[in-house]
Amino acid sequence: MTPAARIAAAIGVLDDILVGAPAEQALLRWSRASRFAGSGDRAALRDLVFGALRQRDSLAALGGGLSGRGLMIGHARAQGLRLSQLFTGEGHAPAPLTAAEDAHVPPQTLPDDLPDWLRPAWHQALGDDAPTVAQAMTARAPVWLRVNLSRTDPRAAAAALQAAGIQTQPWPALPSALCVTANERAVARSAAYRDGLVELQDLSPQLACARLPLSEGDRVLDFCAGGGGKALALASRQPNARVVAHDRSAPRMADLPARAARAGLRIAIDARPAGSFDLVVTDVPCSGSGTWRRTPDAKWRLTPAQLSELLAVQGQILDQVVPLLRPGGHLAYMTCSVLSAENDDQIAAFCQRHPHFTLVERNLWTPLEASDGFYMALLRAEAQSG
Repeated sequence: MTPAARIAAAIGVLDDILVGAPAEQALLRWSRASRFAGSGDRAALRDLVFGALRQRDSLAALGGGLSGRGLMIGHARAQGLRLSQLFTGEGHAPAPLTAAEDAHVPPQTLPDDLPDWLRPAWHQALGDDAPTVAQAMTARAPVWLRVNLSRTDPRAAAAALQAAGIQTQPWPALPSALCVTANERAVARSAAYRDGLVELQDLSPQLACARLPLSEGDRVLDFCAGGGGKALALASRQPNARVVAHDRSAPRMADLPARAARAGLRIAIDARPAGSFDLVVTDVPCSGSGTWRRTPDAKWRLTPAQLSELLAVQGQILDQVVPLLRPGGHLAYMTCSVLSAENDDQIAAFCQRHPHFTLVERNLWTPLEASDGFYMALLRAEAQSG
């Protein structure tokens, strides 16, 4: 496909998304209807679509309208591309610019690419960093790998990846976290990945898991396990810990046994965990505001009503796991959100309901110091009097 044909395809996919289709679904529908497109075309289209969604409002302001066409005109202007060479109407290229499109003068100050209703909460949570973090969310997120320390060390893992043409850079404060700097699409095909030397995991949850207290023989429960990334990270840190994974949606854990086998780790899956655990990890359902670089359409689909529902679920999960902790055990509350309502406010309310819990530490990572936005609060369960 020519660059102009890719622009035309992006216009059609974006129009589907703007009327409500999830981005992944719209891209899959286009791919199935466009068997002629090669892997390079599909990757290029995905980059165009996701890039436009990350900067939806600013590109619409540049392009003169909130439509697939307006976003792609804005994209071309932002990239300094020659519109007359892309919008020709020839072959599979989009139609030439209208007189109004050609004459459009963008505003001097572009929008910050945040939903209007969420902007006050964003600024309240991030303070002076709010504009910079919002700007960081408009860029593509890096790919991070976690070295499986039960099988190898960071240097050997990096060498194995290099042999497959995949270049990486370790994070100074956590050498087992490798940032992929070249050939990221080859990771899943590499021997290092197939042999369980590395796993895909963003830097921020890696930093969170590295801060959790974990000793040999500990009973650990990953209560909202999903795909099991955190359960695997903890088992990799301490293979002699007894790690249990649970999720209310069992299908979300379908790949976990294969991932654990590939990593050479033992993860028990329990639909109804019981007993006393030394550590309970709750990576709760959330707005995902910290991961909007990866799922940019979610930024525009989130509503105040949905956020309220999520806040209620988060509180319920926290209350639900209290009986599963032994006295002196630790509860780790995590979200991939930067919003105070889902983070510090949620923990403050929990401690009011359960005064025998004390806050040990809290961390909020943003793209300014890590990768995705991510929150972790670590609490200790003291013995209850009376």
